[in-house]
Amino acid sequence: MAARKGDYFGLGRLVSIILAIIPVTSWILGFVTRFMEGKILAGLVRLIFGFTIVWILDIILMVLSGSILRLIPI
Repeated sequence: MAARKGDYFGLGRLVSIILAIIPVTSWILGFVTRFMEGKILAGLVRLIFGFTIVWILDIILMVLSGSILRLIPI
């Protein structure tokens, strides 16, 4: 059975959880991922507010669902 891919650049779920737990990598990878998806506004929100509640939500969602928070679709 193939392992389900995580949210950070298609990395595995365990690696993505570890990266989400570390604040600096979660912050950097969060806004880089959004910019790569073409979601500039979401990337800027991550860049500005990435160390606050967004970081805690990312950890919880990464553990539970394997995906980081996608709040702003643009």
